[in-house]
Amino acid sequence: MAQGSQVVRLLRDWAPVLKVLAVLWLVLALLMVVPLVVLLFERDPDARAFAASILIVLTSSVLSLWACWRVSVELKTQQMFVLTSLSWVTISGFASLPLILGAPQLSLTNAVFESVSAITTTGSTILVGIENLSDGLKLWRGLMQWLGGIGIIVMGIAILPFLKVGGMRLFQTESSDWSDKVMPRTGGIAKATLAIYAIGTLGAIVAYWIGGMLPLDAVVHAMTSVSTGGFANSDASFGAYADQPQLLWMSTFVMLGGALPFVLYIRALRGAPLALWRDEQVRGLVMLLVVVIGAITLYRIWHGAQAFDSLTQTAFNVVSVVTTTGYASDDYTLWGPFAAMAFFYLTFVGGCSGSTSGGMKVFRFQVGIKMLLSQLRFLIHTHGVFASRYNGMPLTDEITRGVVAFSFFFFLTIAGLALALALLGLDLVTALTGAMTAVTNVGPGMGDVIGPSGNFSSLPDSAKWLLCGGMLLGRLEILTVLVLLTPMFWRK
Repeated sequence: MAQGSQVVRLLRDWAPVLKVLAVLWLVLALLMVVPLVVLLFERDPDARAFAASILIVLTSSVLSLWACWRVSVELKTQQMFVLTSLSWVTISGFASLPLILGAPQLSLTNAVFESVSAITTTGSTILVGIENLSDGLKLWRGLMQWLGGIGIIVMGIAILPFLKVGGMRLFQTESSDWSDKVMPRTGGIAKATLAIYAIGTLGAIVAYWIGGMLPLDAVVHAMTSVSTGGFANSDASFGAYADQPQLLWMSTFVMLGGALPFVLYIRALRGAPLALWRDEQVRGLVMLLVVVIGAITLYRIWHGAQAFDSLTQTAFNVVSVVTTTGYASDDYTLWGPFAAMAFFYLTFVGGCSGSTSGGMKVFRFQVGIKMLLSQLRFLIHTHGVFASRYNGMPLTDEITRGVVAFSFFFFLTIAGLALALALLGLDLVTALTGAMTAVTNVGPGMGDVIGPSGNFSSLPDSAKWLLCGGMLLGRLEILTVLVLLTPMFWRK
């Protein structure tokens, strides 16, 4: 009897989580209809794979909604942590179905790896011969990253601040602290964000098409550059258009746009046009890009490269890596040791908090520098009191603790994952940069195997599952998942 009551209570406690998950699965099923329509129009056999996938996802969603229909969705902090992790895991699993049932007929491991890479907007791929995929599957790869991109933004500006994870607690909107207003206004912020995201995607589609891309390529590349995902319709990535500099420059600015805080776009549209430039994080990212692009361009010119081509290729690839998009128009690891080492460091950076980018995020480096300067001042003036500020707001102990904790576990996760990959027999460069690119959600690693000119298809299945875990950990800001592993969390 007691066990039965515990089961009932357990179901009641977690029914709100299942109800929200069911709604997310329903959205995923509706998105699958888009490639299905394209495939039906072309009479492609892959239409059957999408029809079966929609049926499976839709059935799971409807049954879950039916079971939880009368449950009110009032999520507690504990439920929010579980929902955040489960949403990315389950959506990645369901999204892999067309890859298993469709023409590639990928194994479970490869299909899940590809879908996790897409949904987390990492951009690593195991596919070879992407050009030969059906138009529907190419479109689906782009849609997965587009869905992941908007999910990342909403999570970054609505869920993670509420859980005291992430960087959006440092931002202000209008005259109030963002963290004070985030929950009551989540609906309005989410709608405005989705509108800006959709308009930006449509603008990128038109620009790419006018710039010379094929229609399908324009659609897919627009979705994967706005989401800073990096999937392309060719094994050569963006290198298929490397001889068209206008497209490289267009993509450079689209990727940069996706790496800026979307909440600041909303502020700009609401009458504060300088909101983006006034933000300390945005200025830091832009200045970093200018300095690095200038240095590597001059380095390449010094070694005999043509000036404009060098600037174009450098700007595109630097922005691609820093924003964690992961496109490659050239194998930048062959540009010389200085450039290769610079790209290795850039992999860690990431874009801005509240954007589609992964990585450490610029604000954490800026906060770290402020903490260092404050400590140096304290060493000189041991009785002094030094208050650091960021974007006009004081850096509280809560924020600095969060930055230190995240940074520690970020690098510890990369180190642990690299060690596990090395244990599986991967060479030093592949293991280290594979772990790094997974956790930072960049895409390509370095070396001959997983570098800009390679892919992840040759890795053993066990390594792919480990990398899937790394991609999810990196996208969920690590602490969101680690807290689930603590006994204290479940006793709460």
